[in-house]
Parts: sequence; structure tokens; C-alpha cells
Amino acid sequence: MKAMVLAAGKGTRVRPITYSVPKPMIPLVRKPVIQSIFEYLRSYSIRDVVINTSYLSDKIESYFGDGDRFGMRMAFSFEGKKTNGKVEGIAVGSAGGMKKIQDHSGFFDETFIVLCGDALIDLDITKAVEFHRERKSIATIILKEVPREETSKYGVVCTDKSGRIVRFQEKPEPDAALSTTVNTGIYIFEPDIFDYIPSHSEYDIGGDLFPKLADLNLPFYGISLPFQWVDIGSVTDYWRATGLALTGG
Repeated sequence: MKAMVLAAGKGTRVRPITYSVPKPMIPLVRKPVIQSIFEYLRSYSIRDVVINTSYLSDKIESYFGDGDRFGMRMAFSFEGKKTNGKVEGIAVGSAGGMKKIQDHSGFFDETFIVLCGDALIDLDITKAVEFHRERKSIATIILKEVPREETSKYGVVCTDKSGRIVRFQEKPEPDAALSTTVNTGIYIFEPDIFDYIPSHSEYDIGGDLFPKLADLNLPFYGISLPFQWVDIGSVTDYWRATGLALTGG
């Protein structure tokens, strides 16, 4: 199985740290948080990975190179342009970034996983993929429950008894949230997903693609599994993640 790691965001909620360091490169116990993601993927024998970059892209690409010294085969997809020797990052949205890679290389030729490069996780990928394949799903989201006051930070999901997603709300205010079940930013896709993503457009997974899949009543599922998930969405989250990394919690 192949993977894509999302690493193009500016990390505005983690400023001032991200003024000079891209969010996935924030250090956790002497190594970038995204390196922990690569080690996690390698533990499941996932070695072929593509990383989309934009903001401070050179800091990510120069550190990891082709991935060989990390036991991975890495490629990078830069989202932006170079003008007069200056590099300008222009993100095209998480789904737009996926589509750009597929249009250029056809990299996603089998079931693949997409995950954010700025979270600590220990998900059992094998169980998640089994669920995805049993239901012949085109897209599967790994879900978690959060306190209602935190729903505005995440995509909120409503499922039926089989796990099929019937509604998807991107970052609703707590009083408007239809549930407290949220999107963790960990996805399993089939290559057919690209039929629903336009080329050369800014297109987001949570804001655009997932609501479309739900509206079209496609085989689109969510699964809740017990696992550690620490999203480094703010400076407070970063200190919590550092504590967990130090204690092995």
C-alpha cells in the first residue's frame, strides 16, 4: 500500500513557532513530528510515500531527500511557483494536491492512505483497511469522539448503523454540530476517488470532497477505533504532544 502525507499548510495556529519552521517539521524529542509519521508507516511496511509541500517546502525536502536514510522511498509535490529566483508557496487544497500528483504521475494505483504530517498516532492500519475493503468503500475516514466545544476545530461526521457517512460538516460551531464524532485527518481511498476531484482547482478534502461524496450517496464510510491521536493544532497541543512523547504515553 502507498501513502500520501499532507505537509503544505502554514500552521497559523502554532505561530510563532511556524514563522521559521513548517508545522510538520516542529521537533518532538529531537526529531520532526513528520518523521514519527514516516516511522509509523514503515512499521506497517508502507515505504512508498509522496509528500505535498508548499510553505517553507525546502526545509522539508532538504531534510528527508529521497527518504533512503529513513528506510522510505519518498517523492515531493511542490504547490507553488518560482519567480525571479524566489519560491512562493501556493497551496491547492488537500484534495487538489492529491489530484495534482495523480494527474502528473499516476502514483495512486491501488488502495492508499492519506494522513496529516502534524499528528501523533498509533492506529491499527490493518483493521482500518479491512473495514474499508469489506464495505467496498471509495473513501473511509478514521473517526474520534471529542467534547462538543471542540467541534469547530474539525470536520463533524454523522453515520448510519453500518458506518456509512450520511452527513459531513466542516468545522461547525458547537451549537450547530450534528454530532461530536469528528474526522481525524486519516483517510483510506480507492483510486476511483479521482473521478470526483477536479483538475487544476483548489479543492479541499474536508470542505469540498467529503460533502460531495455524502450528497452523492456513494460508498463512503467512517470507522471509530481505539488509538492515540494527538493533533498538533495549537501551541497547547504541541506541549501536550511533547509530554506524551517524553513519557511514552
